[in-house]
Amino acid sequence: QVQLVESGGGLVQPGGSLRLSCAASGFAFSMYGMSWYRQGPGKERDWVARISSGGGLISYVESVQGRFTISRDNAKNMVYLQMYSLKPEDTAVYYCNAKIGPSDYWGQGTQVTVSS
Repeated sequence: QVQLVESGGGLVQPGGSLRLSCAASGFAFSMYGMSWYRQGPGKERDWVARISSGGGLISYVESVQGRFTISRDNAKNMVYLQMYSLKPEDTAVYYCNAKIGPSDYWGQGTQVTVSS
């Protein structure tokens, strides 16, 4: 079955960096676009970034444009989110997402806390 496992979260000071990873299995990873979402305290889950199946099309929510970079390695079935210049408002649980047909699949999430 489809599995998405995020890792790489943690506590970081404002201005710091983190790299999140998502290991995917159970589906033809290289055929599907992948996304990152996040859910801050008391907030809804929001889309952050998306990368197409081949990696050629990338988009970001405006609030992270220029600070976050999404990438993927189809040979390893991995998708990444490199985050720079982190701000307290980036604090959230970050989720990897695969939309396969009519279904959305999610990982368990990884907590990112930006605080001094």
